[in-house]
Amino acid sequence: MNLWFSEYHAPDVRHSLRVTRHLYSGKSDYQQIDIFDTPEFGKVLALDGDVMLTERDEFIYNEMITHIPMSVHPNVQDVLVIGAGDGGVVKELTRYESVKRIDLVEMDPLVIEACRTYLPENACKLDDTRVHIYFDNALRFIRRSCDEYDLIIVDSNDPFGPSEGYFTREFYGICYNALRSDGIMVNQQGSPFYKHDAEAMQRSHKRIVNTFPISRVYQAHIPTYAAGYWLFGFASKKYHPIDDFDEERWKSLHLSTKYYTTKLHIGSFYLPAYLEKMLMEVES
Repeated sequence: MNLWFSEYHAPDVRHSLRVTRHLYSGKSDYQQIDIFDTPEFGKVLALDGDVMLTERDEFIYNEMITHIPMSVHPNVQDVLVIGAGDGGVVKELTRYESVKRIDLVEMDPLVIEACRTYLPENACKLDDTRVHIYFDNALRFIRRSCDEYDLIIVDSNDPFGPSEGYFTREFYGICYNALRSDGIMVNQQGSPFYKHDAEAMQRSHKRIVNTFPISRVYQAHIPTYAAGYWLFGFASKKYHPIDDFDEERWKSLHLSTKYYTTKLHIGSFYLPAYLEKMLMEVES
């Protein structure tokens, strides 16, 4: 019998993966959690029916949301990661010796438990001594912080359901206050291709532009995400993602990557015309 998992990217579009085994299924207080094994993409983590990561292409997302800000800020020591219970972002951050503390705020303990068991290559650095895990609502957690972090990485679900609060102007303002005077915030901005996603991206970008003095959008191509095309937001109190990018400093670290390169860093901020137009509509 052929078993297929399908995720709807739009009302009339769905992306399907053939499943060889359904490894895990759990219902938490927040969401439905499933982990599948597939012949093409390896293990797949889905939350409420939406693909969060696959073994085959997770490196693209995790490298681009991590190495872009880390190659711009000259001295990241304290990092706040919101979401990312699978551990992929934490794994990339722990490769930097300069990082002294990583606070991971994940609202759902069951996500971390499932990923520790079934996605150990992603979750392998959650026990690093620099990592502190807090099971809490991120809005409540960050309100207690002021001038505390050099970098905030918002690796949330899409802006619908439990994660909707992570895309509000209030949330971005709280992140601004939690950052030091030269702090950077990066977040996933979704896909600009399908109408529903594009509107959510525009709303989020407008709120960030109205909060941070520097705000830019950059891109990556991730096969299992909507339209295979994904966006991230770069917001900073001080640093410009290209003008303050220190290519030689990052290269001196000799970090091996599968997707991110210093040339791609610059190129990822050069966007197609239709996307530039969408961003300009809300920036003005």
